Amino acid sequence: MYYHLFVLMLSCVPSVGRLYLFRGSWDPYDTKYGHFSETERLEMLQASKNMFYFGYDSYMKYAFPQDELNPINCSGRGPDYDNPSNININDVLGDYILTLVDTLDTLAVMGNETEFKKAVNLIKDNLDFDKSSTVQVFETTIRMMGALLSAHLIIIDPSQPFGNMMPIHYEGELLHLAHDLAARLLPAFENTATGIPYPRINLRHGVPPDCINETCTSGAGTLVLEFGILSRLLGDPVYESLARRAVQMLWKYRSNVTGLFGNVINIQTGEWVGKMSGLGAGIDSFYEYLLKSYIMFGDEHDLKMFNESYETIKFHMRRGSRCNNGEGNPPIYVNVNMMTGDTANTWIDALQSAWSGVQVLNGDIEEAICSHALYYSIWRKYGALPERYNWQMKSPDVMFYPLRPELVESTYYLYQATKNPFYLHVGKDILNSLNQHAKAECGYGTIHNVNTKTLEDRMESFFLSETCKYLYLLFDKDNHVNTEASKWLFSTEGHLFPVSRQLRKKSWEEWQPQTPIPSAAVVDVRTNKSNCDTVSSDSRYFLPMKSRYLEQMELAVGLHDTL
Repeated sequence: MYYHLFVLMLSCVPSVGRLYLFRGSWDPYDTKYGHFSETERLEMLQASKNMFYFGYDSYMKYAFPQDELNPINCSGRGPDYDNPSNININDVLGDYILTLVDTLDTLAVMGNETEFKKAVNLIKDNLDFDKSSTVQVFETTIRMMGALLSAHLIIIDPSQPFGNMMPIHYEGELLHLAHDLAARLLPAFENTATGIPYPRINLRHGVPPDCINETCTSGAGTLVLEFGILSRLLGDPVYESLARRAVQMLWKYRSNVTGLFGNVINIQTGEWVGKMSGLGAGIDSFYEYLLKSYIMFGDEHDLKMFNESYETIKFHMRRGSRCNNGEGNPPIYVNVNMMTGDTANTWIDALQSAWSGVQVLNGDIEEAICSHALYYSIWRKYGALPERYNWQMKSPDVMFYPLRPELVESTYYLYQATKNPFYLHVGKDILNSLNQHAKAECGYGTIHNVNTKTLEDRMESFFLSETCKYLYLLFDKDNHVNTEASKWLFSTEGHLFPVSRQLRKKSWEEWQPQTPIPSAAVVDVRTNKSNCDTVSSDSRYFLPMKSRYLEQMELAVGLHDTL
């Protein structure tokens, strides 16, 4: 009788999140995060769609064909031709319909066949790279080239998993545009003694005469995915070989004492101009692409470099106690001197919040849980993520938040790995904060100051390309990307690429070994029983971070100082 009663009670529990009710002790964190109803999930799914379409429709109405939307004045924005030194604008905006191009695969993921095809046709008819625009090689590659390649691969996918995304009379125009763009970026790799590319290129005239001989590590080392896919689609090894040569040279110039990289390097001498080593701006996506290049192409050397870097990072940058265990300060990854491993400063930046997602892909789930909890605690304190946060002073060093996606991205990865309702609550908090603080007259604006919540009149393209996409996928449990996760890989700009044998092949090589396609750890955790040990039972069925450690993290960022 008691057994049947217990089974009956379990059958009434809507989700595993409410197993805390059987633990015998009440915990306020369990009450807040332990359950997320199906009604809530559907409400948040609709809210994420509403957020995306409010921004997208406003861009199409007020800004197209310019690069970005000014969401306060309801107007378009393009390059600052009057002030070429305004790299905050000109590095990204090239007068090439940036927001629409960057958003293509978000439309596909949401299953909007009509708008996707319309957007493709608009791009076919209006996009021209023969412009005297000086742009950053890195940003142009990940935003423009990556978007064009992703949309092209979605269009030609014979299974059409997102609906019928094939425009009438499509003849590979997006691939041709990506090829044209890549050819215009190639001069950046010329006339450098190291093979590490110049940071900027003029799309019509090549490397500007006044271009500096310095570039950041991520800018030079986060090109292999896009350049590699292009090479394999074209059967031309040039693009991938140049991108890989840059990575190999960065690897060569790493510290022979610590194994760490700096954040700025001289492309002619190989000397490190910036010796700060961290996981944020200037270096973050370099590590990400070592792992993702292996997942996409299967080159064991990429995995070897990543594994060695991962251990080096944990040894030199990680401070604090074990995750969810032991005494001491909460775990944190700090910026260090690349030559010594000594702490270089007392701030972390918003881009570093993507590291948790990389940790999930690497199967280090417990570490990902704790690194994510730090940034979520900061978000809860401000309702946004300041660009730089001083962990010693418990306050922002740089106040603005440009609607970055990295925390949402890591939240998505952790939910896919654990299925813990905690992360649905995190997504709900982020979405509600954006609607409360960033929503403007005709879009979403950069938060100029996370304390005062004043806005800047700019909606960067990654808000629609990444932030909205990850929020939507977080709540759309039946989306093809989630149900067939082993078949897809996100770029650093959130663009979807299929993990396939086609992209493993180098048609320029006569004989190629048959290498198995590696699955990202997040997929293994969900589908391979032997890998379930990487996620503890507590992290799946109760709070992913134990209450006392979550409270400790909140105290560390001064969250309760503002309550």
